[in-house]
Amino acid sequence: MLQPYNDEYFMRKALEEAEKAFEKGEIPVGVVVVINNKIIARGHNLTETLNDVTAHAEMQAITAAASFLGGKYLKDCSMYVSLEPCQMCAGALYWSQISKLIFAAEDKQRGYRKSGVTLHPKTQVKSGILATEASTLLKRFFIEKRNLN
Repeated sequence: MLQPYNDEYFMRKALEEAEKAFEKGEIPVGVVVVINNKIIARGHNLTETLNDVTAHAEMQAITAAASFLGGKYLKDCSMYVSLEPCQMCAGALYWSQISKLIFAAEDKQRGYRKSGVTLHPKTQVKSGILATEASTLLKRFFIEKRNLN
Protein backbone atom coordinates (compact mmCIF):
# COMPACT_ATOMS: atom_id res chain seq x y z
CA MET A 1 0.00 0.00 0.00
CA LEU A 2 1.31 3.46 -0.91
CA GLN A 3 2.20 5.79 1.94
CA PRO A 4 0.32 9.08 1.89
CA TYR A 5 2.40 12.13 1.12
CA ASN A 6 3.28 14.28 4.09
CA ASP A 7 5.01 17.56 4.94
CA GLU A 8 8.44 15.95 4.99
CA TYR A 9 7.94 14.43 1.52
CA PHE A 10 6.98 17.77 -0.02
CA MET A 11 9.73 19.64 1.83
CA ARG A 12 12.25 17.18 0.38
CA LYS A 13 10.93 18.15 -3.06
CA ALA A 14 11.45 21.82 -2.17
CA LEU A 15 15.01 20.99 -1.07
CA GLU A 16 15.60 19.32 -4.45
CA GLU A 17 14.69 22.66 -6.02
CA ALA A 18 17.07 24.42 -3.62
CA GLU A 19 19.86 22.09 -4.81
CA LYS A 20 19.12 23.20 -8.41
CA ALA A 21 19.60 26.81 -7.33
CA PHE A 22 22.85 25.86 -5.54
CA GLU A 23 24.18 24.21 -8.71
CA LYS A 24 23.47 27.44 -10.66
CA GLY A 25 25.30 29.60 -8.12
CA GLU A 26 22.02 30.98 -6.78
CA ILE A 27 21.17 31.26 -3.09
CA PRO A 28 19.73 27.77 -2.50
CA VAL A 29 16.05 28.34 -1.86
CA GLY A 30 13.51 25.98 -3.37
CA VAL A 31 9.76 25.67 -3.31
CA VAL A 32 6.87 23.48 -4.40
CA VAL A 33 3.17 24.32 -4.44
CA VAL A 34 0.76 21.49 -3.70
CA ILE A 35 -2.97 21.00 -4.10
CA ASN A 36 -4.74 17.73 -3.32
CA ASN A 37 -1.38 15.99 -2.68
CA LYS A 38 -0.18 16.93 -6.18
CA ILE A 39 2.73 19.24 -6.95
CA ILE A 40 1.43 21.86 -9.37
CA ALA A 41 4.40 24.25 -9.35
CA ARG A 42 8.09 24.26 -8.55
CA GLY A 43 10.62 27.01 -8.29
CA HIS A 44 14.06 27.99 -7.12
CA ASN A 45 15.94 31.24 -6.90
CA LEU A 46 16.86 32.72 -10.28
CA THR A 47 17.88 36.26 -9.32
CA GLU A 48 21.41 35.92 -10.73
CA THR A 49 20.40 33.89 -13.77
CA LEU A 50 17.65 36.33 -14.78
CA ASN A 51 19.39 39.44 -13.41
CA ASP A 52 16.11 40.16 -11.62
CA VAL A 53 15.85 40.95 -7.91
CA THR A 54 12.24 39.71 -7.87
CA ALA A 55 13.08 36.24 -9.24
CA HIS A 56 12.85 34.56 -5.83
CA ALA A 57 11.79 30.91 -5.66
CA GLU A 58 8.41 31.81 -4.17
CA MET A 59 7.63 34.35 -6.90
CA GLN A 60 8.49 31.79 -9.59
CA ALA A 61 6.21 29.21 -7.97
CA ILE A 62 3.30 31.61 -7.37
CA THR A 63 3.30 32.52 -11.06
CA ALA A 64 3.53 28.88 -12.16
CA ALA A 65 0.77 27.77 -9.76
CA ALA A 66 -1.57 30.58 -10.83
CA SER A 67 -0.95 29.66 -14.46
CA PHE A 68 -1.68 25.99 -13.73
CA LEU A 69 -4.90 26.85 -11.88
CA GLY A 70 -6.00 29.48 -14.38
CA GLY A 71 -6.49 32.13 -11.70
CA LYS A 72 -4.55 34.37 -9.36
CA TYR A 73 -5.73 32.90 -6.07
CA LEU A 74 -4.01 29.90 -4.53
CA LYS A 75 -6.80 28.91 -2.18
CA ASP A 76 -6.57 25.26 -1.11
CA CYS A 77 -2.85 25.27 -2.00
CA SER A 78 0.13 24.68 0.25
CA MET A 79 3.56 26.16 -0.39
CA TYR A 80 6.62 24.30 0.89
CA VAL A 81 9.73 26.47 0.88
CA SER A 82 13.18 25.73 2.22
CA LEU A 83 13.66 29.19 3.79
CA GLU A 84 11.28 31.60 5.48
CA PRO A 85 10.01 34.00 2.79
CA CYS A 86 11.17 37.62 2.69
CA GLN A 87 8.72 40.49 2.98
CA MET A 88 8.31 40.78 -0.82
CA CYS A 89 7.39 37.12 -1.16
CA ALA A 90 5.15 37.26 1.92
CA GLY A 91 3.31 40.18 0.35
CA ALA A 92 2.74 38.16 -2.83
CA LEU A 93 1.61 35.19 -0.74
CA TYR A 94 -0.83 37.46 1.08
CA TRP A 95 -2.40 38.59 -2.20
CA SER A 96 -2.49 35.02 -3.54
CA GLN A 97 -4.54 33.97 -0.50
CA ILE A 98 -2.53 30.76 -0.19
CA SER A 99 -4.03 28.39 2.37
CA LYS A 100 -0.82 27.05 3.92
CA LEU A 101 2.80 28.12 4.10
CA ILE A 102 5.28 25.54 5.35
CA PHE A 103 8.92 26.59 5.55
CA ALA A 104 12.01 24.77 6.74
CA ALA A 105 14.63 27.21 8.03
CA GLU A 106 14.00 30.56 9.68
CA ASP A 107 15.54 33.66 8.13
CA LYS A 108 16.35 35.67 11.24
CA GLN A 109 17.79 38.58 9.26
CA ARG A 110 15.45 38.96 6.28
CA GLY A 111 12.41 36.81 7.00
CA TYR A 112 8.95 38.31 6.72
CA ARG A 113 8.27 37.91 10.44
CA LYS A 114 11.29 40.07 11.34
CA SER A 115 9.95 42.87 9.12
CA GLY A 116 6.48 42.73 10.68
CA VAL A 117 4.73 41.66 7.48
CA THR A 118 1.73 39.40 7.98
CA LEU A 119 0.18 36.81 5.74
CA HIS A 120 -3.50 36.53 4.86
CA PRO A 121 -5.53 35.87 8.03
CA LYS A 122 -6.69 32.51 6.64
CA THR A 123 -3.16 31.33 5.82
CA GLN A 124 -1.88 28.63 8.17
CA VAL A 125 1.86 28.69 8.85
CA LYS A 126 4.09 25.84 9.91
CA SER A 127 7.88 25.90 10.22
CA GLY A 128 10.82 23.72 11.08
CA ILE A 129 10.21 20.79 8.71
CA LEU A 130 13.73 19.65 7.65
CA ALA A 131 15.17 22.91 9.01
CA THR A 132 18.57 21.35 9.66
CA GLU A 133 18.92 20.14 6.07
CA ALA A 134 17.86 23.50 4.66
CA SER A 135 20.19 25.43 6.99
CA THR A 136 23.11 23.14 6.17
CA LEU A 137 22.66 23.73 2.43
CA LEU A 138 22.53 27.51 2.93
CA LYS A 139 25.62 27.50 5.14
CA ARG A 140 27.50 25.35 2.61
CA PHE A 141 26.59 27.79 -0.16
CA PHE A 142 27.84 30.85 1.72
CA ILE A 143 31.04 29.12 2.89
CA GLU A 144 31.84 28.13 -0.72
CA LYS A 145 30.95 31.63 -1.95
CA ARG A 146 33.31 33.25 0.59
CA ASN A 147 36.13 30.86 -0.29
CA LEU A 148 35.83 31.72 -3.98
CA ASN A 149 36.21 35.45 -3.37
